[in-house]
Amino acid sequence: MNGVTLQQLRYAVAVAEARHFGRAAAACFVSQPALSTQIRELEARLGVQLFERSSRGVLVTEAGATVVGRAQQILREVDDLCDAAAGAAGGLSGPLRLGVIPTIAPYLLPASVRRVAASYPDLELYLREDRTESLISLLQAGELDVLLLALPLQRAGIEELPLYDEPFLLAVPESHHLAGRQSCDTTALADERLVLLEEGHCLRDQALAVCELAGHAGGAVVQGTSLPTVVQMVHAGLGVTLLPESAVLRDVRSGERVALLELEPETPTRTVGLAWRRSSARGASYRLLGEVIAAAATEVISSRALRAS
Repeated sequence: MNGVTLQQLRYAVAVAEARHFGRAAAACFVSQPALSTQIRELEARLGVQLFERSSRGVLVTEAGATVVGRAQQILREVDDLCDAAAGAAGGLSGPLRLGVIPTIAPYLLPASVRRVAASYPDLELYLREDRTESLISLLQAGELDVLLLALPLQRAGIEELPLYDEPFLLAVPESHHLAGRQSCDTTALADERLVLLEEGHCLRDQALAVCELAGHAGGAVVQGTSLPTVVQMVHAGLGVTLLPESAVLRDVRSGERVALLELEPETPTRTVGLAWRRSSARGASYRLLGEVIAAAATEVISSRALRAS
């Protein structure tokens, strides 16, 4: 390739996506001068200008758009080659880029990472936390290998592996009329003010689906940016919310004046699992990873049950 390196191609793709040299450098974990030097060298070797730099940001030139498109294709093929080699080797080893949604990452990853490190010490795990749609885009672009998130996705070309079903609990202020009970009927949600995550989180959509089934009209919704924030808003008496059971041990601490109830007659749940490109040769490795994560989920949820008993 006339001295062009894969790293230079990765930098070019990063700049095109970020439209900013500084943000691209941060995403690639290099200094901005180092990235800029590599981009200039790439432009010199190709004999074309890839980017226009201005005070308003970075523009991709017509030639740059062509090069970046081909670079993305080359990098996907290289990643597929690495996947095939890793799949042929068997087991879990080498680099693996895992994307996780924010309503799972802080609760499940600590136990999962410990178990993965103990069982597969040769695995180099890289983690990316983001919302569902962003993670799917990164997976399809070949920038992530496998995702841990709520299923189903039902996207063409994506394989899904359900790992476990996680119950939702109703969280209410301690002063709420339901606070002294162990459980309540789902229909109790119909007239409540809801505290939910802001738009873009799949957990928000799942909670709204449960509330709609309960007859909630969809009004009187208060939004939070994260589950800990949502819990604090319930604590302040702004409304009630549905929490995945794994979040309870970390976000609902003693003294926070938040009561938890099970919902009847049928406990609402979300299905958590892995997703990867169907074309990947590492499906067997991802299934091994799924076994470790499922065991970690049992550990996390059992810890909450033990604390509550």
